[in-house]
Parts: sequence; structure tokens; C-alpha cells
Amino acid sequence: MTYADRWLLPDGVEEILPDQAKPIEHLRRQLLDLYSTWGYDMVIPPLLEYTDSLLIGLGRDIDLLTFKVTDQLTGRTLGVRADITPQTARIDAHSCNRRGANRLCYAGHVVHAKPKNPLATRTPIQAGVEFYGESGITADIEVVSLLLESLRLAGVPKLHIDLGHVGIYRALAAAAGLNAAQEEHFFDLLQRKAMTEIREWVTTHLQSSPVADLLLELPGLAGDKTILTRARERLAAVVPEAGAAVDQLVTVADMVEKCYPEAEMYFDLGELRGYHYLTGLVFAAFAPGYGNPIASGGRYDHIGEVFGRARPATGFAVDITALSKLGFLSRPAASAILAPVMPTHDPQYWAVIQSLRVRGERVISGAIEDAQELGCDRQLVLTGDEYQVVSL
Repeated sequence: MTYADRWLLPDGVEEILPDQAKPIEHLRRQLLDLYSTWGYDMVIPPLLEYTDSLLIGLGRDIDLLTFKVTDQLTGRTLGVRADITPQTARIDAHSCNRRGANRLCYAGHVVHAKPKNPLATRTPIQAGVEFYGESGITADIEVVSLLLESLRLAGVPKLHIDLGHVGIYRALAAAAGLNAAQEEHFFDLLQRKAMTEIREWVTTHLQSSPVADLLLELPGLAGDKTILTRARERLAAVVPEAGAAVDQLVTVADMVEKCYPEAEMYFDLGELRGYHYLTGLVFAAFAPGYGNPIASGGRYDHIGEVFGRARPATGFAVDITALSKLGFLSRPAASAILAPVMPTHDPQYWAVIQSLRVRGERVISGAIEDAQELGCDRQLVLTGDEYQVVSL
């Protein structure tokens, strides 16, 4: 290995330098403070766990994203977390022991074995919330509202959120009598919006029926709020469960319009992000200039079953790293006080420096010629018998 090679990091693995680290950490703290004001308690799950608990309940997508290593103490397989949601589900089911609603929040790194897209980092920093123990639409509304508050706090210039409901496809697939393999295959076609293949598959595998017609229509049921009226008219009469799912979307949309009139909503009833473990409302937030979601979430009511305690659940995660790259995070101007190095120790000088630091000032000991490089705009000087802070 050459000296040049020692500087290299693995593809998709990034270091965060001071100019980016400060606003990222500032937003992380702001988000956790925001979540606390809504009643969410912070948890800090471990970076790695046994794969038996880390991967269970979330389907193969998370399995493929997870780094796996062998624990030298036990010989069992450990996974480095690629998603914090299953960890909070384990905490709620096993450690918190709350019978009623339980609100948890977190912030930290996750690690992906491969990037989610060609430009994505494999070590993003996420912040998020999980709401357990409440199955009603009020929990979904709260979580969507808190996501929009998070985007406001991050300075995203335009609030844009895509909403869907996996219950619509599940209800249609059940009404059409699709077996597991057929449901999975058609799911793949929907995700790719492969209209020609969808038409051929429905024609080949399903007899002409109202449900078959609805499956053909599903990829086109996308647009603004008016699409929900059309969807409810078409779905409710044929598959009532699908109509009920649309009603939930209408309720959430009405709330967003009233509380966040500036937010743009897009509805895609064929959107099945997280289909293998999500059970109801799904949503994702997008930002100008970035083609992938900067936040996503939804309802996942059954994940707690694998930990022996089935609990309703909904939540979201925000990609703080992506927000940083988009330049939305505020970068406070450098402000520090230079404390020139003294040739001998002066207790008064030391006491003044410490009192400034206690007040939250950034005080750096150094030479006057290094002031600009250190980001100092002020200096501590002795005037008469007192030390004072003056501009540089």
C-alpha cells in the first residue's frame, strides 16, 4: 500500500469535516429538542446487534443493506445496523414495558453494505421518531406533522411530501385471489411502473373483472388531492377495504392542508415503498435538487410480533447527511475569542477565560498571527487591571 492509498476511504464512505460537522450536529440537537417538546423520549440503540433481532421483521431489503460480522465471543453473527427502526421496536417491546402509547426518538449513524443509489453515502446520519401503541389515524397525523416540522426546522425551502397506502394494494391483491408468488411479481411490476408488462400479466393471469380493472388502473392513480376522490369512487364499491385506506389518506390530507398550507402533497396509490413490512400509510419527503427522499416513513403494525409483543407502530427517519449536502443547513459565521498565550500563568487571566467559556463563548489559546486561521474575530487583552474582549 502506497502513502496515497492510505488516504483513500471505501467507496460511499465519507468523513465529515468541521465546516459540515458543525451544522449537522446543530440540526441533530435541534431535532431531538423538537421531538422532546412533542413528548418523544430519546434512546441510543447499539451500533451492532445479533442479526437474529436486527434483521427480523423487515424483509430482505434490510438484509441486503446490512454488514455482517462474526462475534468472536459467541461465534454468532452480528449485524451493523442499517436501520434504527427495528432496534426501537425491540426496545419498546422488551425494555420499556409501557402498556399505552410510547414515543421514542433517536439520532445516529447507520451503515449500508451498498449505497441505496449511485450517489448516496453508505454511512448516513439519521434522526427519527417511532410512535408505538396507538393504532388510530391520530398517530399517523402526528407523525406526518412532526416530519413537516422537521423539514421546516432544517430550512427546506419547499415542503413536498408524497403519500400512499400499502393497504390499497394488499386489499386488491386479496380480492383478486393472488397467491404469494403472484402478489410479489405484480408488486415488482408496480414498482417499476411497467405498464405494458402489467397489462400483459393481468390479461394472462386474471379473468376480466372489476378487481382486475382496478389493478390495471392502480399505477395511474397518482396526482394531487383530487385523485383521492376518483380513487374512492372506483375502489370503495368493489373493495371496501381499499376504499377505507383511501379515506385515511383523505383525513391526513385535510389535516396537512389546514396546518401546513404551504406544503405540496402528491398521492401515489401504487407507491409500495417498504411494502414487505409496512402495513398502512406510507410517505416520503423530497427536496428541490435531490431525486431521492430526504425522509421517509409509514405505519408498520406487525414488527413487534417478532419480539413477543405486537404493538401498533408508525414513524419516520430524516436523512441529515442528505440535507447537509443540499446546503439547507445554516452555517453560523465563525466567532471566537483569541486568548494569546501568556509567558507565565496568571490566575486572573485563567479565570476570565473560563468564565467566558461558561457563558458559551469559544475561546482559543494561540498566537496573534494565527487569529484568522483559527476563526477568531475578537481578542482578550489586558486594559489597566482588567481583561477585556476587543474586536480584531
